Amino acid sequence: MERLQKFIAESGYTSRRKAEELITQGKVKINDKVVTELGTKVSGKEKIFVEGKLLTKEEKEYYLLNKPRGVITSVSDNRNRKTVIDIINSKKRIYPVGRLDYDTTGVLLLTNDGEFSNILMHPNNKIDKVYVAKINGIIKGEEINKLKNGVEIDGLKTKKCKVKLKRTDLKNNTSYVSLTIHEGRNHQVKKMFESIGFKVLKLKRERVGIFTLKGLASGEFRKLTPKEVAIIYSFNDNK
Repeated sequence: MERLQKFIAESGYTSRRKAEELITQGKVKINDKVVTELGTKVSGKEKIFVEGKLLTKEEKEYYLLNKPRGVITSVSDNRNRKTVIDIINSKKRIYPVGRLDYDTTGVLLLTNDGEFSNILMHPNNKIDKVYVAKINGIIKGEEINKLKNGVEIDGLKTKKCKVKLKRTDLKNNTSYVSLTIHEGRNHQVKKMFESIGFKVLKLKRERVGIFTLKGLASGEFRKLTPKEVAIIYSFNDNK
């Protein structure tokens, strides 16, 4: 027996957190009966419907993509722009883990495993997300310390993080700064710099947990190894 939200996540339909929302919203049925209790357990033999669709467990796929600029981090786009799904073109119903902005490049994971996605995204698991930002202006130590200790964006203070000045370009009046965060709030890195008076000119995510861009040119991708998937599952504190 396993929790209903875990079953939904493992079906590849969505993440566990999103599955919990769907359950409480009354959008999940077990054998045609609406279920709203998060503690509900299932054996897997039941007919489980989410938003009217019958769930079936499918073979899991896991990809690491070096996302290029000008590509949408989404499964589809109503403006017919190229998406990360178009690049991989899997026959499975994969989706991106988290988001990277249209103009942001770097590490992006895609899967149809909702539990895997939830582990990577949950801040309690403290999985590093390492970004390198090119910003306008020359950043000072005092401003770096502000970022390290947390700044207020959208009315909430960010968690403490690691910040390292990689280099400055006095001629072009720019700085290159590395940030390591565990959160994944909307446009977080850009807003963090904006809060201390800097604009992000370029942004690249260089690492997520154990995953780097080694061996992948822009727009290239590869499948994860079973060992890599197992390592991510070892981070799960929500079993």
